[in-house]
Amino acid sequence: MTAIRAWRFAHPLRVRLLRLGLIGLLPGMTLLHGSAAIALTAQNSGQPQRARHLAQLETAALQGTAVSVGNTTVPIPWQQRGDRIGLADIPLMRHLGVDLQNTAVAGQQPVLWFAEQPQSLPTWIDNGYRYVDITAWAAQQGWQLQPAGNQLSIQAPAASVLVGRRGRQSWGDRLVLETDRPVLWSLTEDPTAFTLTLQANAAASFQTTALTTGEGNTLETLQVQPGRGTIQIQGTFDDTARPRVWSLTNPHRVVIDLTQADVMPRDILWAPGLQWRDEYLTVGNRAFPVHQLRLDLGPEVAMRPIWPNPGQMPGTAPLITTAQNWGAVAAINAGFFNRNNQLPLGAVRTENRWISGPILNRGAIAWNNQGRFLLSRLFLAHRLTTNQGGNFSVGQINSGYVQAGIGLYTSPWGSTYAPVIENETLVTVTQNQVTQQTPAGAVGSGAYPIPLEGYLLAVRSYAEAARSLPPGTTLTLTPEVRPPAFGELPHAIGGGPLLVQGGQIVVDAKAEGFSDAFAAQAAPRSAVGVTADGKLLLVAMHYSPGGRGPTLQEAAQMMVQLGAQDALNLDGGSSSSLYLGGSLINRHRGTVGRVHNGLGVFLSPATN
Repeated sequence: MTAIRAWRFAHPLRVRLLRLGLIGLLPGMTLLHGSAAIALTAQNSGQPQRARHLAQLETAALQGTAVSVGNTTVPIPWQQRGDRIGLADIPLMRHLGVDLQNTAVAGQQPVLWFAEQPQSLPTWIDNGYRYVDITAWAAQQGWQLQPAGNQLSIQAPAASVLVGRRGRQSWGDRLVLETDRPVLWSLTEDPTAFTLTLQANAAASFQTTALTTGEGNTLETLQVQPGRGTIQIQGTFDDTARPRVWSLTNPHRVVIDLTQADVMPRDILWAPGLQWRDEYLTVGNRAFPVHQLRLDLGPEVAMRPIWPNPGQMPGTAPLITTAQNWGAVAAINAGFFNRNNQLPLGAVRTENRWISGPILNRGAIAWNNQGRFLLSRLFLAHRLTTNQGGNFSVGQINSGYVQAGIGLYTSPWGSTYAPVIENETLVTVTQNQVTQQTPAGAVGSGAYPIPLEGYLLAVRSYAEAARSLPPGTTLTLTPEVRPPAFGELPHAIGGGPLLVQGGQIVVDAKAEGFSDAFAAQAAPRSAVGVTADGKLLLVAMHYSPGGRGPTLQEAAQMMVQLGAQDALNLDGGSSSSLYLGGSLINRHRGTVGRVHNGLGVFLSPATN
């Protein structure tokens, strides 16, 4: 019973059942008392009922969203499963400096922290996060882990900072802190500021002026505040840089880099069928940071469009919020939208339903989750015929792009419709018959119902159509899709322009209705592509160090370098967002805008 009381990592319900003798220990289970591990022999009764109880307990995990390191709290999701504790992988790297190394083995993550060789730790995926099992590894470091409510406390042996150095580099600025042993630290970051808190004392040899004196390339201000058991370093930097904190050994050092070249090459098989890669690609004499996810769509990985509110079309949100609300493990921003009225400007199709229609014959991608893809310019219209011989074209469906003519609004738009322009005539159609015709009010005024078993037509500056659609008129609505294969695939998302087709660069922004200014713009970009072997690429490309973002032509060249046979440009600039496991992997979340829609990646239940 003493061992059970000292089991820091046990689920409370498991402890109660152990005390009552209703379950045995899991094979290989260890009870942790402080930093010592006591191995116990598993009891195996072979009773199916007990196995079911154990399975239920394994899924009944304790979890939270915050980790405290000394007196500092950082946002790291954590989860306890039985006697194991895992921390979300990307926040673990960013906030605690445990560097994630390359791996081609799903379920194993090599980490590097004050060591010359990485150590491989088990992982599991649950509820959109990939947790790195730090239980045994943390014990090796002398850490004590204590869950309490939403928070996991980490305590480490006391350390001292011996000396500090500062230097200007061609790529930015570097600060180095030499310590007497591995030291636990926590990092918080804003778009132009950081705070690093080390759980360490300042040795007599440590002089703060060695760090705070001198000019920086990207570092603008620096303050060092030693305290009892902690040293806090606060810095500000220009918006072209980001901080990276990492460790070295022999001797033990904490390194703080403020650098414009903030991308470390990375190649991690994050889950079966989902590979995360970061690298620099060179076009001409410029190197651009490129973040990508490579997907094998199939039984283990699926993708579908996501948007902020599944019950209606209007609305925007940060991609992180939308992805988490949908339960996606990964996502990229997708199509264009109107920032004023928060309405989509391009195709969104899911489960064989047009949530929003394409515009201006722009590029789009369609797919199924068995690995079939189509990238092409997309046209969709509907032919509306009446029992009186009327024949009209319906140009847009559930779209924020409006022209004179007829717009079609169905239940995916929401339960009601508000006018997008002045002087619309709204025609309500239920079970293929006009039931009402209503002159609408001002833009955004009123809430006109969209029938579940029908649709709403918004007639704009088209008097002949309005006269031909009185109540009682019977209608037939026939879609026309080009290429027809777009109508055969259940999912689609629009963007534009097309970048690559058949391995050849085909950028023609003007042909897809984009302005000359857009065509010439250099900016961060998002793109989707398909390789010759059927892998799907979700790619974010950003500013070259100290320079500009890529042009459309440069983006197309990089997609070819990545192996794309076909590729499509998505919305870019402040919208460019690539999400994985609870975090943006391409930029600080404080620099990204709200978006209307994205592509969400989902893992099979067997993977989670």
